[in-house]
Amino acid sequence: MQPLVSIIIPVFNRPEIFERSLASALSQTYKNTEIIVVDDGSNPAISTNKPGVQLFRQDNKGAPSARNFGFFKSKGEFVIFWDADTIAESDALEKMVLTLHNSPSASYVYSDFYFGNKKMPAREFDADALKKNNFVTITTLIRRADFSGFDESLKRFQDWDLWLTMLEKNKTGVYVPEYLFKVIDLKGTISSWLPSFCYQAPWKWLPLIRSKVKKYEDSKKIIGRKHNLVKW
Repeated sequence: MQPLVSIIIPVFNRPEIFERSLASALSQTYKNTEIIVVDDGSNPAISTNKPGVQLFRQDNKGAPSARNFGFFKSKGEFVIFWDADTIAESDALEKMVLTLHNSPSASYVYSDFYFGNKKMPAREFDADALKKNNFVTITTLIRRADFSGFDESLKRFQDWDLWLTMLEKNKTGVYVPEYLFKVIDLKGTISSWLPSFCYQAPWKWLPLIRSKVKKYEDSKKIIGRKHNLVKW
């Protein structure tokens, strides 16, 4: 029998985008799934009448809290955190489950993805490289037994923090070199991303860029100090 996969969808407002993401989760060719939606204090409250979807609501506490709450309610041998702006290929889960099944030493499987129309390639797993920069997206299939939880105190890089925390317990990942999903480009989510050249002088000192660069660098320092990374 196929292992149960828990698809955990945290959502805050933007119901029209959430419906597209939910439809993507429901259309997966891998069928042994449970879908857990956590409404993180949306106004108005999120609703759905889709069969088999479990809907929970909490006060607004942020995505890490909603993800942890969803995990607490889940039962799957594998879990995947499927943000409400994620649209996946119909065979994404099927490919991830097969890869993890064929990689018994790996704790999670990740892939390339699109951010809007921009390609966001990952890379083969490398522990040293992961300590320098994150290349593993949040939409990653994880073995339940190896998941260590999200740090709800962090405002940014919660996914990178998770992979580093797991790495400290010798939990590693495996890469599927395919673009298995797309993140809709929405203001206020991953759209705070800037092209790499913006973090270099003289561009990073331009007024419109400087504040974003500072927030990025300050958040990275928090992760560096927490995990005793040499650079920080």
